[in-house]
Amino acid sequence: MTEPTAMTTTATIRTAVATRRGSRAHNMDAAATFRSSAGIVAAAVVDGIGNDATGAETMRELARIAVRIGAAKGALAGVLAAAAYIDDPGIDDYQPDGVLVLALAEPGEPTSLAWVGDSHAYGWDGTALRRRTDPHTMGAFLRQNPEAEELAVQHDNWVRLSLDSATPTTVALSEAPAGELVLLVSDGLDDIPLPQLQILTAQHQHDPQALADAVVAAVPHHDEGYRDDATVVVLAPAATAVPRPDEGQVMG
Repeated sequence: MTEPTAMTTTATIRTAVATRRGSRAHNMDAAATFRSSAGIVAAAVVDGIGNDATGAETMRELARIAVRIGAAKGALAGVLAAAAYIDDPGIDDYQPDGVLVLALAEPGEPTSLAWVGDSHAYGWDGTALRRRTDPHTMGAFLRQNPEAEELAVQHDNWVRLSLDSATPTTVALSEAPAGELVLLVSDGLDDIPLPQLQILTAQHQHDPQALADAVVAAVPHHDEGYRDDATVVVLAPAATAVPRPDEGQVMG
């Protein structure tokens, strides 16, 4: 007689990526994910400064570097490795630069975050969506004085730090609590109001790819027709039923 295989539940991290070019010729956003042999899932969103084909390819390379080094050496090392890659452009006249947010996720552990610039990380706990990063913009700096809000909103697009100026002391570090769904987004998503972003997350929290696609699709045009590049990476915890090796088939 053969009995049904006993099952247990193990945690895993699902990922999804969506990107859409804005109104300019090249998509200067880039994203990458990497799952290490140790079970660490690394994800990065890079937003390049400028707009040209060489820069777009460089941003894709920076995302790949950040996730591979980050998964092996930690979030800070991942950001600094990407920064080191563009520290010396060689004999080329072109000087690439951009901003980056990196996440390292493991089942049951807080998600490590590291960033420089104004790409963001949000955490969804099943009820509320909270930004887990504080952007390196002049607007965010001015908000340290609560009375400066009227002035701060005029400087939210002024990036104070980028990969070009990344050092161990300028890269910011934080965490999202264990079990949260995490969204990494480029600043092209800033045009989506937080309440709308929260509604989209609630609607699609169980389908990471649908969530990523919906968020990117929600970015509006500006009145003058300009639309920024938009990129999202979703890191979603999930439970998966797997056979328990000590309670498999029983023959008799």
